[in-house]
Amino acid sequence: MKYLILILIPFISYTQSDVPDKYWLTDKDFENVISGNSAFGDDENKTILVEFWAEFNKENCFNEWEKVKDALYYRVDISKAPITKKEYRIRMAPTLLIFKNGEKEATFKAGLDLLLPTDLNEIQETINEINTANKF
Repeated sequence: MKYLILILIPFISYTQSDVPDKYWLTDKDFENVISGNSAFGDDENKTILVEFWAEFNKENCFNEWEKVKDALYYRVDISKAPITKKEYRIRMAPTLLIFKNGEKEATFKAGLDLLLPTDLNEIQETINEINTANKF
């Protein structure tokens, strides 16, 4: 029995904790981070990918965030950021927003089935286009 528990532990604990605390935003720090005025220091002019996440739909979260290149990733628990959720009109979770220089550039949102109808390739392609467009 104890071996079964040891095998199941990684699957049970894979929820909100899969993203380190420093990547979680709240109403308090959201605008500073996306505008490039973050306390983390080197975020200025970086493309930022923000996932609006919900506990009730954690199984369908964007779990390939570590593979995203040329963008900073952050996650927002919609229950802990009601002002930001309202400001950006987040109706479904997950919803991904891509920001550049504090401006929203792209949106990917879950459908009525609560699944994100996009994949890492499409998201990465969008990030690449945003980064290339901002070089001119």
